[in-house]
Amino acid sequence: MRRKKLSVAGFLPAWKLLFILSVGQCKEVDNAARTRQAPMSPSDFLDKLMGRTSGYDARIRPNFKGPPVNVSCNIFINSFGSIAETTMDYRVNIFLRQQWNDPRLAYAEYPDDSLDLDPSMLDSIWKPDLFFANEKGAHFHEVTTDNKLLRIFKNGNVLYSIRLTLTLSCPMDLKNFPMDVQTCIMQLESFGYTMNDLIFEWQENGPVQVAEGLTLPQFILKDESDLRYCTKHYNTGKFTCIEVRFHLERQMGYYLIQMYIPSLLIVILSWVSFWINMDAAPARVALGITTVLTMTTQSSGSRTSLPKVSYVKAIDIWMAVCLLFVFSALLEYAAVNFVSRQHKELLRFRRHHKSKSKNSGGAVDPEELADSLRRVNIDDGLKAADPLYGSMSNIYASNNREGEVHESRLTTAATVTSTPSNSKDSKANANNTVTVLNTPGATANTTQNPPGATAGGGGKSTEEMRKLFIDRAKKIDTVSRAGFPLAFLFFNIFYWVLYKILRHEDVHKQ
Repeated sequence: MRRKKLSVAGFLPAWKLLFILSVGQCKEVDNAARTRQAPMSPSDFLDKLMGRTSGYDARIRPNFKGPPVNVSCNIFINSFGSIAETTMDYRVNIFLRQQWNDPRLAYAEYPDDSLDLDPSMLDSIWKPDLFFANEKGAHFHEVTTDNKLLRIFKNGNVLYSIRLTLTLSCPMDLKNFPMDVQTCIMQLESFGYTMNDLIFEWQENGPVQVAEGLTLPQFILKDESDLRYCTKHYNTGKFTCIEVRFHLERQMGYYLIQMYIPSLLIVILSWVSFWINMDAAPARVALGITTVLTMTTQSSGSRTSLPKVSYVKAIDIWMAVCLLFVFSALLEYAAVNFVSRQHKELLRFRRHHKSKSKNSGGAVDPEELADSLRRVNIDDGLKAADPLYGSMSNIYASNNREGEVHESRLTTAATVTSTPSNSKDSKANANNTVTVLNTPGATANTTQNPPGATAGGGGKSTEEMRKLFIDRAKKIDTVSRAGFPLAFLFFNIFYWVLYKILRHEDVHKQ
């Protein structure tokens, strides 16, 4: 009996030991299964990846003291506009994307291939110190939140995207304005890291992308992208730099409507004066001055939206030539008016020369008297057969009206008719005058010089001289009617061939 009790007592502890061991193994299997089913939380994973306990230092670049970090860049253009010639800059809205590899951020504990993190995590990692070398102004976008993207991949690649609005300088050559092609650049450069630490390069696939349907009001943005490297050498070292060049071809539809066509019409309007009678001086002068002032205002308006450059632009040449044509049309009428009145000056000169050769006696010269009679006859419509071709009162009225007889002659004639103080002298002078008129020589002189006879004793008659100079003036108008349009046509051919074909081809070759 005692042996049986001992055997039972020895069996119970062994059974308990086996039960405890089996229970312990089951717990370990259950804990392992639970561990596989419940991965690490994102918060714990981020703390382990880049938290304080991870040992990550954002102040130190990847591969410190090793090879430089290669950063591939990509640009997506949302909008492109506000190209200002006066300030020589342009405004653009872009997505700037940078991608590089940071081995310290590689992970295997988390099941996802990539992690999209909050923009606030950007302060916890290292970023390239990229800036725009030709930037004049820029701002970030914070509506409704910061427009930034941070994505980390399993192999340690980091994608950083940010939305920016930039105002970049764009030096312009306006010699061919408004038929010019401008090249605006965008330079991306490292500020503090030399090429021993950091190198920028363009992404292989789609380095520069443009939003679908992007249009510019005055320019056409060419599709081909001109990508270049612009490494900068400063006293502090050699810094990486990449650039993209945007080729912009100006559309001149606006300038055709606002400048070229109005100025063309103003020039054509100035030619209307060639068909207006030369005697209509107020009409022709008013038309000429109006077109000159309008053309001056048009030329000033074309320069308001342009910088004050020292060289001559294509629009300046057009406006200057149009102003020259309009001003020449005004001068043409001045020449016509001068030539048409030249016969009066010539007659005045002949009479003045004849008056010097006469003596200062009180008698009236028969030739002068006959000349006065001819003028009266012409003015009053008398015939050559009428005796003396008019009365003495008409002679004096004609002298006073036209002012073409010398003052001494008028005084002599006035003495004949209006000096009542000395009756004897008056009668003597009157008799003297009548004697002169009734002398055979005087009668022969008057009868031999009908109306339109030669003025000054020789050469062509007054009427013939007047017709000669008026014909010359009309000939100037006739030549101008064809000469001005032909000259302007030749200028247009030369102008448009030079700027739209020759210089346009040279710009495309460059």
